[in-house]
Amino acid sequence: MVVVTVATLGVAAAASLFMAWSIGAGSSGSTPFAPAVGANAISVMRAGLVVGVLGLMGAILQGANVTEAVGTELIGGVTLTAGAAIVALLTAAALVAIGVFAGYPIATAFTVTGAVVGVGLAMGGDPAWPKYSEILTLWVLTPFVGGGVAYAVARLLIGETLPERPLTAVLAGLVGAIVANVGFALLGPAGEQASLSEAAGPELGIGAIGTPLVTVAVATVVAVGVYADIGRDREGAQRRFLLAMGGLVAFSAGGSQVGLAIGPLVPIFSDVGVPLWALLVGGGAGLLVGSWTGAPRMIKAISQDYASMGPRRSISALIPSFAIAQIAVAFGIPVSFNEIIVSAIVGAGYAAGDAGVSRSKMGYTVFAWIASLVGSLALGFGVYTAVQFVL
Repeated sequence: MVVVTVATLGVAAAASLFMAWSIGAGSSGSTPFAPAVGANAISVMRAGLVVGVLGLMGAILQGANVTEAVGTELIGGVTLTAGAAIVALLTAAALVAIGVFAGYPIATAFTVTGAVVGVGLAMGGDPAWPKYSEILTLWVLTPFVGGGVAYAVARLLIGETLPERPLTAVLAGLVGAIVANVGFALLGPAGEQASLSEAAGPELGIGAIGTPLVTVAVATVVAVGVYADIGRDREGAQRRFLLAMGGLVAFSAGGSQVGLAIGPLVPIFSDVGVPLWALLVGGGAGLLVGSWTGAPRMIKAISQDYASMGPRRSISALIPSFAIAQIAVAFGIPVSFNEIIVSAIVGAGYAAGDAGVSRSKMGYTVFAWIASLVGSLALGFGVYTAVQFVL
């Protein structure tokens, strides 16, 4: 019995690593720097290397919320077994891998969520309707909010209504304010996360205003720094701001996407004493390998096939992408970075009169997103039911 248990856990871990590789190659590894590559701010190969490292860091420092949600909150009344986790992960990973090799960005959150729910229902579990409402709300709003904000910001940056230098500095300050309130595992007590503002604010000894004061201070420092940088070298400053935004999105991708790979393992590995941080490290390593070995193909597809992007419109796409990603991480909601980035790229692309936005490519992509959710749910349910019948 012990041998069988160990072997089953090993197969589940291997399935999780395959899922992590697929995500690293297809979603978290390709989307964060795609706008920067499209704007010729960084090469495809270098983007793949950088995003892998940042994704690993994000997985370790921010991955707990989404990981626990995927592992324990998508189905009620039952706990995922090792066999169920294997079926769910292999089903989702196969669909994501097909998308990677076909050159279409399959929504990883859709496939994993659908597969886990399908397997859970086949086990006799109950639908977790409140969680589904949260997830679907974010999924439906993401293209409209992300694309809309990207469009509005791009219109401001490429227009002549407001001066570009102070506008860019204000946008950088808003990003700094978000960073100051992002939760990190290292800043919080054991098992929890805390932001820089939450950790440093009380240390100022000025009561409740300490936390917002830290936020304002960080935002001001970032805004002033970007304003001065633009004054010295406008084009270079745009490129550096764009790369910084790509790095923040890559970090956020790791914190969100690692949960899709290792979430189904949480119930079974916690029973044998494996701590969550160890799963996060292993999942993050899988994302890194996927980014280094498989991401360049998808980076090229997203950066060139959806819209022609310059630095300003690329920045416009990454700002709402970063904000939405952090909202998802904070609330423990699995979200697809392909959906976030692609919708933002399209929104920023339309700001210049559609600027190369490929309508046919978008149509195929939306169809792939819907099909991946429905297909993974049906496959997860059907495959698990068939396996149980045979065994």
